This record gives sequence, structure tokens and C-alpha cells, in this order.
Amino acid sequence: MSNHPAVRVDHIGIAVDSIETAEGVLFAFGCRKLVEESVEGRFRWAQYDFNRGASRLELIAPEAEDTFLTKYLDEHGQGLHHVTLEVADIDAIAAKIKTAGLNVVEYREYDDWTEAFVPPSNPTGALFQLFEYHDSYDTGRPAKEKLYVDGERLSDE
Repeated sequence: MSNHPAVRVDHIGIAVDSIETAEGVLFAFGCRKLVEESVEGRFRWAQYDFNRGASRLELIAPEAEDTFLTKYLDEHGQGLHHVTLEVADIDAIAAKIKTAGLNVVEYREYDDWTEAFVPPSNPTGALFQLFEYHDSYDTGRPAKEKLYVDGERLSDE
């Protein structure tokens, strides 16, 4: 077993003006819609997969004026926004990232998940979201098969 914490790509986020307008493209690729939620009326996200249990895409669209997402769309337009990496131990992976000389910002712990970001100022130019699901994440949400890659949360076991 590696001494590196478990990490896998959870999804690729695409910023759009309208989920309803953009999701037709994903449907044309054969995607199915898994889930759609609003986040405090600031933005809405919807996830899609290819009916194979792994690869997932996420559309994110603003619901309110003057949010991080409206600013992003004004500056960059619609398109790729972030890569979300599911991590089994966010504190361990954040420590590894910091040891490598990279920044970890906006560390936030919620009841159902913990997240942090590696800003696009890193040498890849990509925004990475680190995301650790908590045991309670699937309570009151769609089936695990729709929430997690391969239907299960990542673990170091």
C-alpha cells in the first residue's frame, strides 16, 4: 500500500449560463442526469455520467448576481471551470500538496463534506477542488450509485 492518500477524479466542472440550455450537449453525448441541486440560491449544479458508473461531468450555473460564478463567467465565459478530486483524507493530501510547494486555499468543513482548493496559479493553470465526502453525505440524497464514482465513497482501505 502506498503512503500517499487515495485520490481519484470525481468530476470535471463546466461553468455555464444555463444548465437547461447546456445539458442538451451532454445528452447528445449519451449522458444521463444524476442529480441537480441549488447551493444557497447562489448557484445550481447538476451532474451527469455516461451510464458506465465512472466518468462524470458537472454543469454549474449562477442563480444570483455577484457570485464567484458570475464573476468567472464575466471574465472567462462559459467553459471548463474546475477538476474535482475526491480524496479519502483531505488533511493528509493537503499536507502533501503544501510540502510540494503548492497553495491550498479556502479549506471549509461542512456537516456532509470537507473541501479545499488548489488555485489555478499552480503550474497546470487548473483549479483543483479537493473533496472529502463524510459518512452523512448520502443521507437524504439520491442513491449512492448517483452520488459516488462506482457507487461508493473513496477510502484508504
